[in-house]
Amino acid sequence: MPTLEPDLSPVVANAKGLRKGWTTGTCASAAAKAATIGLLSGETPNQIEVQLPQGQLVTFPTADLDPAMPNRAAIIKDAGDDPDCTNGAHVTALVQWASEAEQLEPGVASNGGSPIEIRGGDGVGLVSKPGLGLAVGGPAINPVPTRMIHQAIIQVHPDVETRPVVCTISVPGGQDMSLKTSNDRLGIVGGISILGTTGIVKPFSTASWRTSVAQQVDVAAAQHTETIVICTGSRSDTWAQRQMPELEPVSFIEVGDFTGIALRRATRAGIPKLVFVGMAGKIAKLADGIMMTHFHRSKVNTQFLAAIATETGAPAAVVQGATQTTTARHFYDLCLEHACISPLQKLCELAAQNCRLHAGENLGVEVIMIDFTGQEEICRG
Repeated sequence: MPTLEPDLSPVVANAKGLRKGWTTGTCASAAAKAATIGLLSGETPNQIEVQLPQGQLVTFPTADLDPAMPNRAAIIKDAGDDPDCTNGAHVTALVQWASEAEQLEPGVASNGGSPIEIRGGDGVGLVSKPGLGLAVGGPAINPVPTRMIHQAIIQVHPDVETRPVVCTISVPGGQDMSLKTSNDRLGIVGGISILGTTGIVKPFSTASWRTSVAQQVDVAAAQHTETIVICTGSRSDTWAQRQMPELEPVSFIEVGDFTGIALRRATRAGIPKLVFVGMAGKIAKLADGIMMTHFHRSKVNTQFLAAIATETGAPAAVVQGATQTTTARHFYDLCLEHACISPLQKLCELAAQNCRLHAGENLGVEVIMIDFTGQEEICRG
């Protein structure tokens, strides 16, 4: 049976009525441009216009202005209608002449030697592990935001080659914000990442989650991890870490609905074994060959559940109940009610088989189903 990863674009289309926001990278570039103007003129502008990677121009009000420090400016991040722990963050830039910036902390700079040196200040994380495509020991400022900051500074300071500058990006409170992200598993410590590829935060953050899943797999591979454990949410992740204490935290990845992405990335990274931990709904979809399990894009196939119940010799009430529901949870509850675990066991076995097929057969896969409280293992395959 071929596996399938439904396209998420229709889901994104459903979010078009929601308000878009701005990435931390966009805010950092706007703050850097305003701070550079302040350095050159002695006065920080009250608003600033910057260009996004695709050419769109956007204007932001500046914040936290101090006449005594015109070379510092902040942009208050607006994440739009996307739930984001960095919404409202004051993304701040301090721009100094390179000759006057020696007092800044060493070891947090990126692109050293460039006429525009970008450093990470308070609240911006430091990279502590390989695998992100960023220098270990440097700030967690991704390549596209770095280019945006360069472009913004050069636009108002074209003589930067003859008079270099240092731009320090900081986010007050960023360390606390980072506790709500996956940064610790990615090896980013002490703050948030400065992110963004388009400059815009879309209300349905599939792109950012997909990227996060791929990054976490890459970081795990860079630590020579032999086994990764992908979990569908916080309950399954907590259970897995409790049951597998021998594995490092970097081995555990919350994939949400993006199992297919994690499988392919693990194969590409050469990781030999993957354990999937989840609940009946996601596993039923994987068993049916659906590798992208978002509820808007894939429905539970009740006829498939009935066929599994029949094949495994389940009681008639379980077989009949499979087609009288739209949820795998009801099917799961019926199995437990009739002390009939074999259909759930079969779902795990088929899910593991499909995951191996989707990954290209070079990946060893085990699937573990846990209960809906996240406390007990039900079966595995």
